[in-house]
Amino acid sequence: MTRSQKKNPFVANHLLRKINKLNTKGEKEIIKTWSRASTIIPAMIGHTIAIHNGKEHLPIYITDRMVGHKLGEFSPTLNFQGHPKNDNISRR
Repeated sequence: MTRSQKKNPFVANHLLRKINKLNTKGEKEIIKTWSRASTIIPAMIGHTIAIHNGKEHLPIYITDRMVGHKLGEFSPTLNFQGHPKNDNISRR
């Protein structure tokens, strides 16, 4: 179920304050965040946001095509290493 239109998209307050402060100053710096559920809004375009994936912060540059998506979509939490070479259990 999507979020109601009368409520605005969810963006963490600390993240929104940091972006607004950088926009007024006109500076670009990396913003660290653990909020993977935050929605990307047009004010974030052009900034680099380091999103936590459970182990480290992955820097993601925000473009206009990302607006409306969640931050967590761009930092995968699982790294698939491939199937083991000597996996005789799955072979028949």
